Amino acid sequence: MQLTHIDKSGQASMVDVADKSATVREARACATVVMQPETLALIEQNQLDKGDVLAVARIAGIQAAKKTADLIPLCHPLALSKVAVEFSINNQGSAVDIHSYCKLVGQTGVEMEALAAVSIAALTIIDMCKAVDQGMTVQNMRVTYKSGGRRGTYIG
Repeated sequence: MQLTHIDKSGQASMVDVADKSATVREARACATVVMQPETLALIEQNQLDKGDVLAVARIAGIQAAKKTADLIPLCHPLALSKVAVEFSINNQGSAVDIHSYCKLVGQTGVEMEALAAVSIAALTIIDMCKAVDQGMTVQNMRVTYKSGGRRGTYIG
């Protein structure tokens, strides 16, 4: 297996996708923000001073997906047709589970955009809650699904 972002002389380079066919590309990713039960209760009751944590985190995640090429040097700028960020409350694990979905018709995949969405949504939750809980952690960030392109469908 060869890394795609390394040229013949061993230098980092952007992959040339000009010869690839444009296909529907989709990706899903997830991450979990673990926190104190009291912090989770404040989020659920919308009682934090900074406002609606999940609404702000959703917008931050969507913006991150759209700006991925500005954040990760060798990512192609993409015209995303859909970005969604959803949350579920995990009371047993005292956590917020984050799920993203990205879609486009293009020549390269959207896995990094889906990961950027959950990453920045998670960091936004931490930023909005750090005054009451400094011990929050982000866990299990990963791509859970991708389709389109030559490698086909991946389910993780």
